[in-house]
Amino acid sequence: MAVAALRGWQRGESRAFGRAVKLLQRLEEQCRDLRLSSSPPSLRDLLPRTAELLREVAQAQRAAGGGGPEGPGGAVDFLAVYLANLEAKSRQVVALLPPRGRKTAADELFREGSRLRRQLAKLALIFSHMHEELSALFPGGKYCGNTYQLTKIPAHTFWRKHCGARCVLPWAEFEALLCICHPVEPGSTALALRSTIDLTCSGHVSIFEFDVFTRLFQPWPTLLKNWQLLAVNHPGYMAFLTYDEVRARLQACRDKPGSYIFRPSCTRLGQWAIGYVSSDGSILQTIPLNKPLFQALLEGQKEGFYLYPDGKNHNPDLTELYQMETYQRIHVSEEQLQLYWAMDSTFELCKICAESNKDVKIEPCGHLLCGRCLAAWQQSDSQTCPFCRCEIKGQEAVSIHQSQGRPEDTSAAAEDSGDSSDGEDGEEELEQGATSAPPLPPRLDLFPRNPSSKCQLKVATLALPRLRAPRTLPRIWTVASAPWEVTSSPQAREGARETPRCAAQGSPRG
Repeated sequence: MAVAALRGWQRGESRAFGRAVKLLQRLEEQCRDLRLSSSPPSLRDLLPRTAELLREVAQAQRAAGGGGPEGPGGAVDFLAVYLANLEAKSRQVVALLPPRGRKTAADELFREGSRLRRQLAKLALIFSHMHEELSALFPGGKYCGNTYQLTKIPAHTFWRKHCGARCVLPWAEFEALLCICHPVEPGSTALALRSTIDLTCSGHVSIFEFDVFTRLFQPWPTLLKNWQLLAVNHPGYMAFLTYDEVRARLQACRDKPGSYIFRPSCTRLGQWAIGYVSSDGSILQTIPLNKPLFQALLEGQKEGFYLYPDGKNHNPDLTELYQMETYQRIHVSEEQLQLYWAMDSTFELCKICAESNKDVKIEPCGHLLCGRCLAAWQQSDSQTCPFCRCEIKGQEAVSIHQSQGRPEDTSAAAEDSGDSSDGEDGEEELEQGATSAPPLPPRLDLFPRNPSSKCQLKVATLALPRLRAPRTLPRIWTVASAPWEVTSSPQAREGARETPRCAAQGSPRG
């Protein structure tokens, strides 16, 4: 009976995948009208990519014999919610599109800024979110929701503690769990929170959606307070807006430099996109790299870039969102110290440029490097960690300090080596060169051999022999967390518009 039931379920799942793919193919044919072209996300581009990803997931599910051993909230439950939501959203798009063969120029759908065109743009954003969600939880078609790593450690701890290995759960259950750490007022506030977190509008919350939300409204201790001030009360917040729609909205403010609005980026989920009117009346859009939004807005306000939210004279005061960050102590073992000593290096020295100290931690992998190297690395359009190739979803500033009680005579040439959050145990020192971006991650089998060679680090030398701390006194370093961003002002980031086709012209690409 159990085998027969399993086979029946597998046949039902296969039919559900087939229906979803056929529906997307029919929808793609109806969206081929060039008058529907717009800035990303574009349904013409998303529909075939989503259909292909569904085929990969279906193939992987068949190879695994169905949903596998997952319990409630696993791959089976997620796919059931996903496919039902995909069908519902596809039918909403069909209802907006004109019948086949009817292509009247006066159709409201083809007029920029019309009500129907706005609805279609919102549905395109939802399809984009659904594609990103499926890609994140089924990379290459294989399910990883039970091992998905949230970017922010407190958020990851919360989810795994209260939700276990589940990757999706109904909104009502999620809201009750969230109230354990962050109480939510019932009524309109709860409804507004649901519309912000539930990116795919499915009535459920996935671990991916929660990851995006906690990245947007960091830091964790004041998560809902940040959301309340930035999304509910702030006149500059715009939900479900595309690149073109931001430009169109700011057109009315071109004679008021300093006008700005902000929205969740539709091409880089988990990051913010800020559009503003520059001093010469140009409309620019930029993505602050993973610093809390309130800090980016406050810095832009001081520099005269973000003064009038949506053209309004009152700019909310966000200074109350600043808070003192706690210190994290990292225990460094004697074996790790010996490793860095053997390479004539120090723990705090950046392992890419070998000149500056580490002051940034990449999330979620935890590797440390200096801000200058990370800035150059990301400006080369690389969004993966230079050490482990893990996707860079966030970054956090760190400050390394010497703890009291550490022997002073070891501070010049024999500093501490790797730590548990650094993730660089045994790493090779990289060759120095005048390149604009850091080289590839180090190989562990290529240690510097000749101290006078080009590859050797610049290390301070002492007249006295090196003194090492007793083995009974391992060193402890203190890492202070603070918000940080690759570029410090909108002026420095004017060329970094969101996915431009040409930096000089600023036309959107995707």
